[in-house]
Amino acid sequence: MQRRNFLTATLGATGAALAQKRDWSQPARYPDPDIVSLDKRFDKYKLGNTPIRRLYTGFLWAEGPAWNGVGRYLLWSDIPNNVQMRWLEENGAVSTFRQPVGYSNGNTFDYEGRQIACEHGNRRVTRYEYNGTVTVLADKFNGKILNAPNDAIVHPTDGSIWFTDPGYGSLMHYEGNKGELLLKEAVYRIDGKTGQVTMLTDEIFKPNGLCFSPDYKKLYVADTGATHYPQAPRVIKVWDIVDGKRLANGRVFCNMKLEGVGDGLADGIRCDTDGNIWSSAGWVGDGYDGVHIFAPDGQRIGQIKLPEICSNLCFGGAKRNKLFMTGSQSLYMMYVEAQGAHIS
Repeated sequence: MQRRNFLTATLGATGAALAQKRDWSQPARYPDPDIVSLDKRFDKYKLGNTPIRRLYTGFLWAEGPAWNGVGRYLLWSDIPNNVQMRWLEENGAVSTFRQPVGYSNGNTFDYEGRQIACEHGNRRVTRYEYNGTVTVLADKFNGKILNAPNDAIVHPTDGSIWFTDPGYGSLMHYEGNKGELLLKEAVYRIDGKTGQVTMLTDEIFKPNGLCFSPDYKKLYVADTGATHYPQAPRVIKVWDIVDGKRLANGRVFCNMKLEGVGDGLADGIRCDTDGNIWSSAGWVGDGYDGVHIFAPDGQRIGQIKLPEICSNLCFGGAKRNKLFMTGSQSLYMMYVEAQGAHIS
């Protein structure tokens, strides 16, 4: 058997049994039994001689990982603790990066290296400037305060910032400041030049994680509306992007139901250079929670099983081939043979 075929061998019955007994304090036997091919299309991205590593644990609800290429660090939020954390690539050290942070959820960096944060507590999207000051990019739409911005991405051509506003941070004191939602849950765009905020779509129950396709011609958005709307589907939706500023032809990209296992929710999502969607997944339990990978046609092709709900993820490292996963209470990382299509 060729070395590559050996290293990408799929998980058999013995591996499945080992996965149920995994001790995360001990090294994993290769191939890692929790990296699973569901379709041969995933084999090219699955490395047989790399493990899922738990880098740190002890959070309440870790969210919004974003990779800083210049500083070589991962940034993420622990929302209930109202803190942003940092992991250093050079030595694996974890430390408090910033506190308080307005109960921030999603984070990203723009193409000038500035951090963008979605603040639950202050109901706004902000940018941290080079001198340490904070610029408010959006806190209102049509004269009404936003619900509680959740996740954001940046377009490289015009510098526009696209964000979701499902309102979770205003529904409880635990992740922000409890208050009334004055706007229909929606997806918005902040113009990179004028700062004008426009609504892209409210044809979704609770928009959560979002990402562009590699060519920026499509926008994917996870719908987690089933948490509060019984009729809401558990899906990731996709729209065509028209003229770089509008959405059209909204439709279901994939369904989060995994036959024989359960019907959970997507949260954070990211796209690789081949157009596959890597989605955090959770709220079912063992055998489901972790990361689900969908091919461009919406078919589930792979799975990364974690011992807890995965809230969000991003690609990082110099080659964008490190997959970082915030698993509710822990931070995980693994190498993949895929590359992230965009900066975090």
